[in-house]
Amino acid sequence: MGALVESAASEDVRLLRVAVHGASGKMGQAIVRLAAHERAQIVGAIVSRGSSRVGRDVGELAGTGNLGVAMSDDTSAGLLGADVVIDFSRPEALPRLLHLAARAKVAVVSGTTRLDTTCERLLEETAQHVPVLWSPNTSIGIHVLAELAASAARRLGPGYDVEIVEVHHRAKVDAPSGTAVRLADAVRAARAEAGEPAAKALSDVHGREGNVGPRRPDELGVFAVRGGDVIGDHTVHLLGPGERIELTHRATSRDLFARGALRAAWHLHGKPPGRYTMADVIEG
Repeated sequence: MGALVESAASEDVRLLRVAVHGASGKMGQAIVRLAAHERAQIVGAIVSRGSSRVGRDVGELAGTGNLGVAMSDDTSAGLLGADVVIDFSRPEALPRLLHLAARAKVAVVSGTTRLDTTCERLLEETAQHVPVLWSPNTSIGIHVLAELAASAARRLGPGYDVEIVEVHHRAKVDAPSGTAVRLADAVRAARAEAGEPAAKALSDVHGREGNVGPRRPDELGVFAVRGGDVIGDHTVHLLGPGERIELTHRATSRDLFARGALRAAWHLHGKPPGRYTMADVIEG
């Protein structure tokens, strides 16, 4: 009887074994720093080939003390013993990771943005072998914002114009943000689902200058602001006759993205192969 109780207790405290792909980056370091708080154990830390961080303990770099996990540029070795790999890296590094994760039967959570059609295809192929969740933003709040924006756009109809403004730190290299693109896609899909023919032709506008004339009904403004150390603000403006609605999400710490990714990793644990979304994570 005592052995049964001890076995059950050990199952209750089992840690999720996580490999981090892009372990020396800001998001990778946040994952390492917060893993223990989310019942996760870092078992692998993968960095880019030839990185000066190879061989250094990932916990020391993240400021959590020695974890006994050396950073490696060998992706296969970094996946050993992992239940799931969390990826915040570069698009060009993702195909190899997906191939090796599928072969090793390691679930994949990826927040890498600006994927090309090859990466999109490989995500689908990998999902035939292991659980896969890709999202341009792993914040729970952002996904609620997308749901709210879609609902508002659907219910307000084409008489309300939609403009999306995102603000990020001066060092961000891409524009608009992947999250802004995700919000625009949510609005487009909502209008199309509502059966509004004009909405299917909504086209993104990323800037206006000079004598551009009146705003066209098929425009969907998506604008990027850069400066300072802003982690990420996103506002969806819905503007109609005599009124407007503004839906805003502000990120005050990168930790929220790491917590969301770790929550997603736990959601995939034990799941069958397939594509999963942050909506699945929120719904449990």
